[in-house]
Amino acid sequence: MTDTPIIDRVRPYLDEIVAIRRDLHAHPELAFEETRTAGIVADRLRDYGVDEVHTGIGRTGVVGVVRGSGTGGGSNRAIGLRADMDALPIHEKSGADHASTVEGKMHACGHDGHTAMLLGAARYLAEHRDFDGTVYLIFQPAEERGGGAKVMIRDRLFERFNCEQVYGLHNLPSLPAGRIAMRAGPAMASSDGFKITIRGKGGHGAWPHDTRDPVLVGAHIVTVLQTIVSRRLDPIQAAVVSVTKFHAGSAFSVIPEEATLVGTTRSFDPEVRDVLETEMKRIAVSVALAHGTQADVSFMRGYPATINSAEETELAAVAARKALGADKVTTDDPALMGAEDFAYMLQARPGAYIWLGGGDADADSPSLHAPTYDFNDAAIPAGVGYWTALVETVLPKAA
Repeated sequence: MTDTPIIDRVRPYLDEIVAIRRDLHAHPELAFEETRTAGIVADRLRDYGVDEVHTGIGRTGVVGVVRGSGTGGGSNRAIGLRADMDALPIHEKSGADHASTVEGKMHACGHDGHTAMLLGAARYLAEHRDFDGTVYLIFQPAEERGGGAKVMIRDRLFERFNCEQVYGLHNLPSLPAGRIAMRAGPAMASSDGFKITIRGKGGHGAWPHDTRDPVLVGAHIVTVLQTIVSRRLDPIQAAVVSVTKFHAGSAFSVIPEEATLVGTTRSFDPEVRDVLETEMKRIAVSVALAHGTQADVSFMRGYPATINSAEETELAAVAARKALGADKVTTDDPALMGAEDFAYMLQARPGAYIWLGGGDADADSPSLHAPTYDFNDAAIPAGVGYWTALVETVLPKAA
């Protein structure tokens, strides 16, 4: 093994990886539509000489298999590395030369970069094989919507590719390129949705006393829902309740018969998640009843919280320091209220999900899911370097 730092050893692949990334960006595909993307991934993996390429897993997912050259005691070990492939239904306004060619669709979350970086790691690992064991390269569909991770697991992902650990990453524009952040324990929140339908009695806006106004009731419910976090939860238990849509009525002078509230809740603890659901239903029904109306509540469970296991997070930190240097890695970053379906994989296997810096030091970086966002190619060496260092750290060759 050469003494050259890993991040420098992957730089010869940079132009190719950037070209792949920009091609994927120009041709975005939504959840479970990633046929072109999956085809490119499979073709590249074959070109790089990985040992096996499996397609159609979880509908449009791809798994590549690379076996190390070591013959020591760890030769039966295996880990998984995951990248997501799907885009978002957003009209792109980045102005980039490689901007989306598909109206109303764009890579606004950097999954094009995630896919390209794992392909870069695949090439390096297949060429060098400087590890002892097996690496499963998991290219997952439908992270943004559809829970592609769960669909792949239902398609026997971990029975067919028996990883003992699984790892993921996501770019973060608020973190400068060339840096990595992580934390053990809760890293990202669960994401649930709710819909509250209030049914009252409509009538003329000039005679509100003859109605049972669902708009007024909805306004009260919006306010009282905020007491769940401030008064029903321990102050050290983080949670969010956000009403994001309030729809009622269609005319100036008509009090409608029905109003609808829609929103999201976020939390890190399953018990807190249960409290949010229970209290939301209690509040909505009780407030509605107090005003002579009726409320129906639908609480839709989404992705669970993303929970990193301690041992695997420490291995990820060791690898990140090898790739970037200790001064570029932090291990105590605060958890984020965003959600990730990689959480399903972490429920099935221990592992770690880290944040890869994607910010531009010379300019304000658009946030994820913004129409002006574009993955920062300056983050690619760090991402590929981290993946390859992680494999060589978790699956070291025998001395």
